[in-house]
Amino acid sequence: MKLELQSASNFLVHLIKLGRRNINENQLEKFKLALVEVLRRRYRDHWFPEKPFKGSGYRCIRINGKMDPVIAQAGESCGLSAALVHSTFPSELTMWIDPLEVSYRIGENGSICVLYEYKEGVNEPWKPNVSIGCSAADKAAAEKRRKESKARAFSNSSTSSSAASSSASSTGSVSPPPQPTAPTNNAAAATVPCKDSLRKMDYLLDPRKSVSIEQLAAYVSS
Repeated sequence: MKLELQSASNFLVHLIKLGRRNINENQLEKFKLALVEVLRRRYRDHWFPEKPFKGSGYRCIRINGKMDPVIAQAGESCGLSAALVHSTFPSELTMWIDPLEVSYRIGENGSICVLYEYKEGVNEPWKPNVSIGCSAADKAAAEKRRKESKARAFSNSSTSSSAASSSASSTGSVSPPPQPTAPTNNAAAATVPCKDSLRKMDYLLDPRKSVSIEQLAAYVSS
């Protein structure tokens, strides 16, 4: 769990630095340590290395119109308001912290990128000076794993529904038929090229480049 949590916290702090708000390095270091500790306590009873996707939804960090309460808690514990931290992140960010893998998605329809993946002999978490593995193979593998996880969750849900229906039949009650759901547009799931996004990140962080506050604000809020 240690490498996964450190990779996730390093990445979130990296995004805060991209926002270039008035947050000093000492505060960021405290926030990173607090985030690891908050996540460790939250996940300690929901961490299953033998079944990495079990409880994945519980471990998912989500930032959109609202700040994820886990990140807000870590920020407030070291003197950073939830509003300030929220303003430094992209408008849409989803991160899955699972045993052996940490992945993320920027944008509602962005591609899933692998941030950290366990490999034999690798004992270091992801750090900003390490290139993020987001090749076509990585994206395809991450998407496949997510689909398999959703399929297993749906299968478990269907089994529970069948059992409930059988029970209802035995008691003479009849459940109403399920309402149809709107079809999703899977084709839009990979519209944001990860490499382009990462190249833009590296460009903005390069001290040799002259980048305006307006450019940074436009990127982080995109």
